Amino acid sequence: MKLFTGLIFCSLVLGVSSQWYSFIAEAAQGAWDMYRAYSDMIEANYKNSDKYFHARGNYDAARRGPGGAWAAEVISDARERSQRVTDLFKYGDSGHGVEDSKADQAANEWGRSGKDPNYFRPPGLPDKY
Repeated sequence: MKLFTGLIFCSLVLGVSSQWYSFIAEAAQGAWDMYRAYSDMIEANYKNSDKYFHARGNYDAARRGPGGAWAAEVISDARERSQRVTDLFKYGDSGHGVEDSKADQAANEWGRSGKDPNYFRPPGLPDKY
């Protein structure tokens, strides 16, 4: 009986720890997806394409699983918070302000919900992206 109880306990512990490893791996892969989308946005340097890259990064990360969706949300929220700080110094410039922040968050949520990020793709953006 003790052996049976020990086996059940060990299998539960290993099952829970393997879920945590999976979550951590998904989060790391999701963070990489977010970084790749940001790098592509910088490389493309295409007018009005930021919403597309926000949506694409969140979409790719969320496809990884719960860990990826969590990483996408954390990174997106941190990016928006840092943008609010820089808005204090660049008020009035394109790509800053409350309206842009709300639009960025909408694109982030759109991507995390599994909807097609191409909805935000600007016309003329090269196919490479």
